[in-house]
Amino acid sequence: MNRKPRPAGKSSCSSKLLSDWHRHLITRRQFLLAAAGSSLAALFPLSSDAAAEHRAKPAATPDPWPVIDAVQQHLFPTEAEAPGAREINALGYLQFVITDNTLDTEDREFISKGVVWLEDMTFQMHKTSFINLDEKDREKVLRRIASSEAGENWISTLLLYIVEALLTDPVYGGNTKQLGWKWLQHVPGYPRPPRDKTFLRLLS
Repeated sequence: MNRKPRPAGKSSCSSKLLSDWHRHLITRRQFLLAAAGSSLAALFPLSSDAAAEHRAKPAATPDPWPVIDAVQQHLFPTEAEAPGAREINALGYLQFVITDNTLDTEDREFISKGVVWLEDMTFQMHKTSFINLDEKDREKVLRRIASSEAGENWISTLLLYIVEALLTDPVYGGNTKQLGWKWLQHVPGYPRPPRDKTFLRLLS
């Protein structure tokens, strides 16, 4: 489905919507992980053969960033007349956010934990890493992950930060060359934050 540009609403309205979305995700995440635990088997019931294979597979902690980059590009691909995750530097923005000491530690851990879930599921389904899959197989794996409420929450969390990268001031690492604003025909407010007065610097 092609994405059509739409005029952006007021910045305050967008910020409130994103804040409400984020708060809802955190609330659901806390409930789901408390109820099901954090293991892949608890979140995604496996057949006996798959469970045995999963137990036999050596434990590994993948570098999360190439995997997250691949997921972001699949969720928000580049189109002929619309920027994608790569163009708006969604990965760089998320890395910027993750280094923010004001971010809830649980948020940071949840994003990393989701990469492990995804890689485990990909191994079960395709015997390789998510980054090695083609578009069709990536879609299958992500839909399988989304079949769990916790997995759906993880994907929604990544989408939230992609939207933030699309709308943020470029000083925070996303929205490279204001491509998101231009696509949405958004005129930013003034004054814009200079690099030496971003909110992280003001809080430090």
